Amino acid sequence: MTQSKGTEPLIGLAEQVDAFLSHLKNERRLSRHTLAAYQRDLTALLKYACEADIDQAQDLKAADIRGLISQGHRKGLSGRSQQRKLSALRTFFDYLARESGVDLNPAQLVSAPKTPRRLPKTLDADQVSKLLMVEALSWHDVRDKAILELFYSSGLRLSELTACNKSSLSWDENTVLVRGKGNKERILPIGRHAQTALKDWLKVRDNAPTKGAEIDADALFISERGKRVSNTNVQARIKSWTRKQGNGLHVHPHMLRHSFASHILESSGDLRAIQELLGHADISTTQIYTHLEFQHLAQVYDQAHPRATRRAKPGSPAIFPEDKT
Repeated sequence: MTQSKGTEPLIGLAEQVDAFLSHLKNERRLSRHTLAAYQRDLTALLKYACEADIDQAQDLKAADIRGLISQGHRKGLSGRSQQRKLSALRTFFDYLARESGVDLNPAQLVSAPKTPRRLPKTLDADQVSKLLMVEALSWHDVRDKAILELFYSSGLRLSELTACNKSSLSWDENTVLVRGKGNKERILPIGRHAQTALKDWLKVRDNAPTKGAEIDADALFISERGKRVSNTNVQARIKSWTRKQGNGLHVHPHMLRHSFASHILESSGDLRAIQELLGHADISTTQIYTHLEFQHLAQVYDQAHPRATRRAKPGSPAIFPEDKT
């Protein structure tokens, strides 16, 4: 073991990693899954340091961290995995700064690799219409139709919808008051179809098959046990409803929110209004929908423009014959 300039020996990198993992397990009480991820990332650091003949954390430089990240890139690790690894290393060196006086965090000097932003999946207007065209025959059907209509009508998050109370609705203004992220409130309009579905639901709400259990007096949407409906229950019901429709799609609550935003942008082009409706603190979060709109426009262009780069499938007629002149 290397001796420090004082009298106490320096602790080796491997021992520091073990102490850090023990700290995460016993003091921060991280989940087994998260601990395993930290262990994988720090094992990669130890292997890299061993190959570079580095035994002390303070001897690791930003160039070493870049080398480790480059090594992961060559092995085909995704940008997301690389970002997680870099985050783990930064947390490790922050721990060493507190515990061992290692005051340099080389991982902070390395930029995380960019990850292509995945565009949210949406339904087109016809798919939404088909999804909502189920005849509500049972108590559950009436409730589920109201939930689906409200999701698509007003663009609520799942947690916002399940937190709604009957008092959240204003029939004078045809609006719903929701409490979003950061406990911020916003008032959203309710469309005509959602109004009808909600009124139909409120007529039968208290007829829940609770078998004598007390019904939650406040919650807008309740389960058959009379309690406020849970996020998990709503997700399962939407999955069941979609399967009943035979759409062959995996529809989840956030897809309806994405569809709401995408369809309004397509019709209005007003990004600021969509930001307010969705409750986004930052306009950059809302701008993802402009990418969706551009994607749609690009598809129209490719299919219709005589000089578009996309080629028709073999055997299929071109929409416009290519100009040969």
